[in-house]
Amino acid sequence: MMKRSPRFVTMILPVVVGITGASGAALGLSVLDLLSGRGVETHLVVTRAAERVLGLEANLTLADLDGRATRRWANDELAAPIASGTFPSAGMIVAPCSMSVVSAVATSRSTDLLERAADVTLKERRPLVLIAREAPLHVGHLRQLLGAAEIGATILPPVPPFYARIASVTDMVEQIAARAIDCLGIDVGKLRRWQGPE
Repeated sequence: MMKRSPRFVTMILPVVVGITGASGAALGLSVLDLLSGRGVETHLVVTRAAERVLGLEANLTLADLDGRATRRWANDELAAPIASGTFPSAGMIVAPCSMSVVSAVATSRSTDLLERAADVTLKERRPLVLIAREAPLHVGHLRQLLGAAEIGATILPPVPPFYARIASVTDMVEQIAARAIDCLGIDVGKLRRWQGPE
């Protein structure tokens, strides 16, 4: 049996989840489902562009997400608890994360709730994981990604672990989501960890 890393916590604080308008809505849905399956309280923020992408990619509305998150906040609800550093959380995952939001993080912009929650996560020295979704990347993208990383964000491109011999797109999405959650120190029991050659 594999020993659990000491960085994994036993009492899990709430997790803030952001879904932006970048392609890859399934990533955010998988993060919510994995955390829910572990009994983790989740606070969800969805951008207006993400609402459109959810409809196009997953045939879902915002109302369909209410059962997947503990609480969903409107992106213009700047008085929400997650806008304050006094709200206890294990960190935040933005999945998928548009380059617009990467730029907001890199420049500490807080024009809506998702951006404010990300900025609060960093100022409180909590993990912020950005599943940055764009390809190919131009120099402007790379500079913004570097800027976000320099102030403490973890940049996690949605790159599948090919060693896991993933058989379906659903499995691939789940592995990327589980890896993002792993960055918060939460083990959802779904990540296929490298054990060395057989």
